Amino acid sequence: MSRSAGTSVKLVYREKGFSILRLPSGESRLISEKCWATVGQVGNIGHRKKKKEKAGRIRWLGWRPTVRGRVINPVDHPHGGGEGRCSIGRDFPTTPWGKPRLCINTRKKKKYSNDLILARKN
Repeated sequence: MSRSAGTSVKLVYREKGFSILRLPSGESRLISEKCWATVGQVGNIGHRKKKKEKAGRIRWLGWRPTVRGRVINPVDHPHGGGEGRCSIGRDFPTTPWGKPRLCINTRKKKKYSNDLILARKN
C-alpha cells in the first residue's frame, strides 16, 4: 500500500476482523486484519527534496524531455498552432490524443476494490 520513500500508513480503527487505514494520499481503506504488515516508516525520507541539478541526471533516470503542447505544431497536439502566443483554444486541457487531462477521474466505476474504499482524498 505504501512502499515509496518516506511514506507511512496510519491505522485509524479496528472492528470485526477489519482495519481502516489512512493512506498518504488521504484515502481511507478497509483491510482484512489477516493481512501482514511491517511496522515503521519507509526510509530515505529526503528523496523528494534532492535536486536533480541538470537535465542529464534526469535522462539517466529514464525521463525524456517534455515539451508543452502549446509550442507543438497543430498536427501533433490539440493545443498547438495559432499566431504568436495564444491560448490552448479549447474549453479544457487535453492530452496529445484529445482526451481530457486535468480534474478528470480516471478510476473505473466498476473496479472490484471500490467497496473497500471508505473515503476519497480531500
